[in-house]
Amino acid sequence: MARPVVGIIGNSYLMNDQYPVHAGGQMNSDAVAFVSDCVPLIVPADPRLLRVSELMEVCDGFLFTGGRPNVHPEEYGEEETEAHGAFDRARDAITLPLIRACVERGQPFFGICRGFQEVNVAMGGTLYPEIRDLPGRMNHRMPPDGTLHEKFELRHDITFTEGGVF
Repeated sequence: MARPVVGIIGNSYLMNDQYPVHAGGQMNSDAVAFVSDCVPLIVPADPRLLRVSELMEVCDGFLFTGGRPNVHPEEYGEEETEAHGAFDRARDAITLPLIRACVERGQPFFGICRGFQEVNVAMGGTLYPEIRDLPGRMNHRMPPDGTLHEKFELRHDITFTEGGVF
């Protein structure tokens, strides 16, 4: 029997400062393949290349990964400011309707970092551009000049509920 296919939403990068690529972190693919026993499929987050309906047919579930660019504030009714940082409008154009389609259809998905922010925005929520400036909020961003270990260490606790979805 074939393993389920999990679409891993990729990020746009410039490899070697000159080659545009669609990429995903190996640790995400490893987790999907080795922990979940599913087939990892990197999805280019570009609406010129694919449609949400096509993805829903090909993939059994989705992993919305983290990434440096932020969800554009227009997606949640705010004006763009310097505090918002960089954006990936092509990814917004794929992920936000894809999340809504997954919810409507009951198709499984999981959001990490930016991916969880996409879930929030897709479901009508807003984002604060400098969350670490709010009292009681923790900065979970990876250090830009840290070691590999520091970049991917645990940032906060997650609690699972007995009998819950997971």
